[in-house]
Amino acid sequence: MTAPSERGSWQQTLRMVAWSLIGIRNGARHREDQRSVGIVPLMFTALGAVFVFVLALMALVHWIA
Repeated sequence: MTAPSERGSWQQTLRMVAWSLIGIRNGARHREDQRSVGIVPLMFTALGAVFVFVLALMALVHWIA
C-alpha cells in the first residue's frame, strides 16, 4: 500500500473520471492512474461528476422546453 503522500491528488482523480466519462483514455496512463488513485475518492468523484452531468442535462432541457 502506498503512503498518503504518494496517493493521487484530487485533480488527478477528477481528470481520470472526466476521461472515463467521455470514453477515451490511453491504456498505459489509465493503468498508472489506477495505481495512484484510491477507490473511495474515485467513487465519490465519479458519483459527483455524474450528478453534475445529470443536473446540466436537466437544466438544458428546461431551458430548451
